[in-house]
Amino acid sequence: MTEPAFFILTALVDAPRHGYGIVGEVVDLSGGRVRLKIGTLYGVLDRLVADGLVELDREEPHQGRLRRYYRLTDSGLDALSTEATRQAANAEAATRRLGAHRAATAGGIG
Repeated sequence: MTEPAFFILTALVDAPRHGYGIVGEVVDLSGGRVRLKIGTLYGVLDRLVADGLVELDREEPHQGRLRRYYRLTDSGLDALSTEATRQAANAEAATRRLGAHRAATAGGIG
């Protein structure tokens, strides 16, 4: 799962959001590291919809245009949970390895 897809799914966990709402939430969730352009957002959303992880919740008129709100599906929630668990396990493995390296280096080994 790409980092943008991960953060888009995460942004939709608590409520349906429209495009600009998703973009802002992704910036907040990532601490400003991930800044999606609207074209990129909709490309990822289209793929997530095609994969059944996200679906259209509703459309509302806003300043003469339809604002589309997207929501996470049950499959999307499962996929996000699986990915979060995978990323946490990867981070834990890296942290253990880094700790062992630092300990060995501090002890004059390595």
